[in-house]
Amino acid sequence: MNVTDTYNTAANGGGNAISANGNSASGMNDMFLKLLVAQIQNQDPLNPTDGTEYVAQLAQLSQVQSMERVSALMQNNSVLMDNLQTLTTANLVGQNVMVQTNEVQSDGSSVINGRLTLDHPAAVTTVYVKDALGQEHKVELGRQAAGLVDFQIDPKKLNLPAGKYTLNVVTDTAKKEVPVEIAGTVNNVRIPVNGGVTQLNIAGLGEVPYNRISQFGGNAANANTRKNV
Repeated sequence: MNVTDTYNTAANGGGNAISANGNSASGMNDMFLKLLVAQIQNQDPLNPTDGTEYVAQLAQLSQVQSMERVSALMQNNSVLMDNLQTLTTANLVGQNVMVQTNEVQSDGSSVINGRLTLDHPAAVTTVYVKDALGQEHKVELGRQAAGLVDFQIDPKKLNLPAGKYTLNVVTDTAKKEVPVEIAGTVNNVRIPVNGGVTQLNIAGLGEVPYNRISQFGGNAANANTRKNV
């Protein structure tokens, strides 16, 4: 059995071979050198091991050590990225954001600020607000140019009671679903203990995954293209 085979056996806990000092690169290196010296001391003088075999075994050890260093570096980078994301999301508390969603939770009085994106100019643009019972309320935005169109939904003017609503945009030119974004303020940030995407608790929207945020800062209510209903 050569030193590489003996090393692999020891690393896997087999037999009475010399044990490594942990699984670190330095521990593996010490064990390898001890095994190499033992093999040289106990080799057959009439049939010594070829020196090139030692070189090949050292090269294999070097590859293992390099892979371990890369693995450790990647783990460190992952921890740093997680910490950076935690610090970043914590700073979002109290900030205004835009969320890609077509569902809102109204308290029956607060104005809801939203934004839609038109690929083409439209002579007629309507936002339908549907409640849990399927009853729809119209928000007429009229003629709009292509691009971002901000709007507001006033529950008092539309006689919308508190509850959950679904938004749907219809134009005279759109042949596919028009993207809708809703503005809200971040109340708190929750980081799942079992991993997963960071959750932001946003007023009027509840918990929203971090990756659904489309804009940080700003408010649709401050836009010049706003349509108030």
